[in-house]
Amino acid sequence: MPYVIAAIVALAAILLFKLVRIVPQGWEWTVERWGKYTHTLTPGFHLLVPIIQNVGRKINMMEQVLDVPSQDVITKDNAVVRVDGVVFYQVLDAAKAAYEVSNLEQAALALIMTNIRTVLGSMDLDESLSQRDAINAKLLGVVDEATHPWGVKVNRIEIKDISPPRDLVDAMARQMKAEREKRANILDAEGFRQAAILKADGEKQSAILEAEGKKEAAFREAEARERLAQAEAKATEMVSAAIAQGDINAINYFVANKYVEALQALASAPNQKTLILPIEATGVLGSLAGITEIARSALDRQAAPPPPPPGRVPPPQVR
Repeated sequence: MPYVIAAIVALAAILLFKLVRIVPQGWEWTVERWGKYTHTLTPGFHLLVPIIQNVGRKINMMEQVLDVPSQDVITKDNAVVRVDGVVFYQVLDAAKAAYEVSNLEQAALALIMTNIRTVLGSMDLDESLSQRDAINAKLLGVVDEATHPWGVKVNRIEIKDISPPRDLVDAMARQMKAEREKRANILDAEGFRQAAILKADGEKQSAILEAEGKKEAAFREAEARERLAQAEAKATEMVSAAIAQGDINAINYFVANKYVEALQALASAPNQKTLILPIEATGVLGSLAGITEIARSALDRQAAPPPPPPGRVPPPQVR
């Protein structure tokens, strides 16, 4: 009798356990009746008919992370690189994830690794190393479309590392160094070229300014000679007028002027150390005083009133 009671209690506990089901947050359970899917249990308290209804699959509905193991991939230019990545996905339909695919994680992993080989195989090495964002976007589009029938949404695919072989890395480093040296040489040559251009331009400007300066100096010198010639012509005119009036001092002026010029040329000779003047030179130099008389006479004539016209008597002056 005690054994019967114990069996009944155990059976009642089992039936109660089969009747009451509590689904935790972030999960969904599928319900099967006689082995066939009927509906899905959302998080919370639920009651099932024991023996007739059973829990089929327990599906995690939270976003999950799936590591993609490293694999060797041959690029378009026959370079072998080692690639690994990470995938972020989330189940949106528990029934499809439970019954449309046998092993969701394994199937998704195989699909992602296959598409990584496909995408990188269509690129050369330089593109695969520099266009990682484009690779991620292309992988995301292909894998998300392929996993849609499974009730799965692939949110992100990230390529963590793309590692070329060691010898290829060394070759790339040498190539990069040669490229930088080439750019440095080009910049040096460009600098020398600009310096030469600037130097030539400066010399050109200097030559132009020097020529303009010589031109201006020649113009000024010619203008000075012209004014000197005008002054000499004016002086000659005045002296000639004085000579025409019988002024002996004008003749003395010409003789003294030529004598002084001759003495100046003699004294400025580079081999001349001592200058001996004849006794007649004092007389000639004394004739220079005639210049003052000529100038005074010219000024008196300019200050004198003009002569009256013929036939007219000038008015008497009041004293």
